[in-house]
Amino acid sequence: MSTSVTCELQLRLVVSSESSLPVPAGLRYDSADPYAVHASFHTGGNETVDWVFARDLLAEGLRRPTGCGDVRVWPSRNRGQGIVCIALSSPEGEALLEAPARALESFLKRTNAAVAPGSEHRHYDIDSELAHLFADN
Repeated sequence: MSTSVTCELQLRLVVSSESSLPVPAGLRYDSADPYAVHASFHTGGNETVDWVFARDLLAEGLRRPTGCGDVRVWPSRNRGQGIVCIALSSPEGEALLEAPARALESFLKRTNAAVAPGSEHRHYDIDSELAHLFADN
């Protein structure tokens, strides 16, 4: 039986050093996919942009710069408030998002209660994943 943890939060899309736009986002963690956090960024209307990245990446990004390539995460401050910067890069473009550190930390604490860090392998069904992978070919 899997456990899901969700969080709705308001991010800021950094447009320039003086300007940013609000971006509603949803984070979802499922113990059936224990290494991943699924993020849906609402871009307007019914459109979303979906990303999947490692839970460990977000957790480490609360404390220090981490990541390379498509996803980089680091702690910062904006107007005296703790934030977490999330830089996303794809062939379609790049985005720099600011997330409230407290909301992200609260979400990660709830994921840790569902699956303790370091115990993910106990929740991962490798046989099911391999069957799914080979069924697609």
